[in-house]
Amino acid sequence: MKVLVAAPLHEKALEVLKKAGFEILYEEYPDEERLVELVRDVDAIIVRSKPKVTRRVIENAPKLKVIGRAGVGLDNIDLEAAKERGIKVVNSPGASSRSVAELVFGLLFAVARKVAFADRKMREGVWAKKQCMGIELEGKTIGIIGFGRIGYQVAKIAKAFEMNVLLYDPYPNEERAKEVGGRFTSLEELLRESDVVTLHVPLIDATYHLINEERLKLMKKTAILINAARGAVVDTEALVKALQEGWIYGAGLDVFEEEPLSKDHPLTKLDNVVLTPHIGASTEEAQMRAGVQVAEQIVEILKG
Repeated sequence: MKVLVAAPLHEKALEVLKKAGFEILYEEYPDEERLVELVRDVDAIIVRSKPKVTRRVIENAPKLKVIGRAGVGLDNIDLEAAKERGIKVVNSPGASSRSVAELVFGLLFAVARKVAFADRKMREGVWAKKQCMGIELEGKTIGIIGFGRIGYQVAKIAKAFEMNVLLYDPYPNEERAKEVGGRFTSLEELLRESDVVTLHVPLIDATYHLINEERLKLMKKTAILINAARGAVVDTEALVKALQEGWIYGAGLDVFEEEPLSKDHPLTKLDNVVLTPHIGASTEEAQMRAGVQVAEQIVEILKG
């Protein structure tokens, strides 16, 4: 059996596939045209957030039985087309939860203590001590929108920092909320009361531009927005306006409506935003877990 690995995969995950006796075809991030050629005789495909496994790709893969996404979201896979063909789709939703949660706090500290700004000034030869007055996290309220695997990890870390935890989720898990000292509330109350708002929801119709101009205006002028979920959960145009006009204190962003972010994007001109290139799951540990979990599921499916 042949497995197409169309994105970088951890060495341990490749070992799992090799031990199962599969032939591995590797090509990093092929475009759709190339992917259509590559899938003609494969039994499985493994991708990350790229490339896209479109209907056209699926329809040109007569032997395809399973598509694996080494990571959380499935928005780059045409799930309907896969379902029509009886192709199983698997992923590793819990593999990167801790890595993303830790990045949330990395971004939060960078914004709250102006770390990135201070670093830039130091490299310019400017001793900007007076411009780098920051804020502490202890005693502040963090509002977590989306209390799934990642939101739960964020709440655990927030509790360790002695922060108050507000939660919003359409499917509240009261038992887990109690573990982290969190309280479920409405989205509007969370936005009004939180000193930090962090997003951990999937990108679906209901969450597209969930944070828009109206909701940004509900937030405190001293609040920080963190987005390590999906770029389009936030209306970028509204956020730029909010940062420029001081509706909020700042933002930390790991995801964007268009990726990669262009070097002349308005966000790159602002000192009160910290930007990272979608690295939430980019840790050695997360990539190992994600790859191995998906590889094991593919072996299980193909071996029956």
